[in-house]
Amino acid sequence: MLEPGDSAPQITLSDQRGETVTVDPADARYTVVYFYPRADTPGCTTEACGFRDEWEAFEDADVAVVGISDDPAEDLDPFAEKYDLPFTLLSDPDGEIASAYDSYGEKQMFGNTFDGVFRNTYVLDDEGTVVLAYEGVSPEDHAVEILEDITALDG
Repeated sequence: MLEPGDSAPQITLSDQRGETVTVDPADARYTVVYFYPRADTPGCTTEACGFRDEWEAFEDADVAVVGISDDPAEDLDPFAEKYDLPFTLLSDPDGEIASAYDSYGEKQMFGNTFDGVFRNTYVLDDEGTVVLAYEGVSPEDHAVEILEDITALDG
């Protein structure tokens, strides 16, 4: 798990429209990079909709939000459209970026072992330094928790 004070690895991936996007932390005061296991599943939908529901507060605070999963890019656009998600979703099909963020590896579900994305979140400052890190987050109210923690950072 990356820790506050660590330099965040650069992110360049395909977004939900199939366009190559490089996340530039300098584009906002803070950037939330959240990793989620699978688009349009209950927990991931709850988490994404939490960010959507708090979108105005994120914008007012000059905080960008980016969601990353190992879903193929073509699966992300229907998810974003279905739930009216106003932020960028990125496809990391090989888990390369998620691995760089210590958010990818062996998981078990229903007796099966497989590689997948861990539900972790990082908040980066405008220089690309990790300022907040959340491991194995609960999707419920996660967006509100991040907003509160960013407010506390700003003192």
